[in-house]
Amino acid sequence: MSTDGVDKSKRRFLTAATTVVGGVGAAFVAVPFLKSWSPSAKARAAGAPVEVDFSKLQPGQQMAVLWQKKPVWIVRRTQETLASLASNRDHLADPDSAQSKQPEYIKGDARALNPEYLVTVGICTHLGCSPTYRPELVAADLGDDWMGGFFCPCHGSKFDMSGRVYAGVPAPTNLEVPKYKYLSDTSLIIGVDEGAA
Repeated sequence: MSTDGVDKSKRRFLTAATTVVGGVGAAFVAVPFLKSWSPSAKARAAGAPVEVDFSKLQPGQQMAVLWQKKPVWIVRRTQETLASLASNRDHLADPDSAQSKQPEYIKGDARALNPEYLVTVGICTHLGCSPTYRPELVAADLGDDWMGGFFCPCHGSKFDMSGRVYAGVPAPTNLEVPKYKYLSDTSLIIGVDEGAA
């Protein structure tokens, strides 16, 4: 076939125009498809970090916030409570939190970045019940070894004031400590690691 007399400039124009129109069409088809892979705003919000202002929390008090549809407790421990944490180790199943879910930077008996404030998920590690806050040091219904903490009335699991589980109760591990970091002396954000910007 002879190509004599063919206008090559028109051929190049038609080829370029077809390529551009095809590319734009492919982009219009791909955008909704790719957007469907992204989580919805509601899904992102459910897992989003939560800022907490605890400036009004008095020693001995507890407050709760919701993060990832789970209750997270912030407890302001008293000096008396902090002093009792080490002496309670003999009653605990995992005093060093070796088997528990918590960030690597959370260490020691206090299980907290700032020992004065415990931050823990308020869900029993046995069957997902929500324990009650029982800060009193002597509670006749909880035994002579009770040093204050959290009690799950559903199945009898007990946790100390650091969320560490007592030995011989149904709950297998300590209460979960979520990742968090302080924004100031009276506020923190749950769901973001201490080292995150």
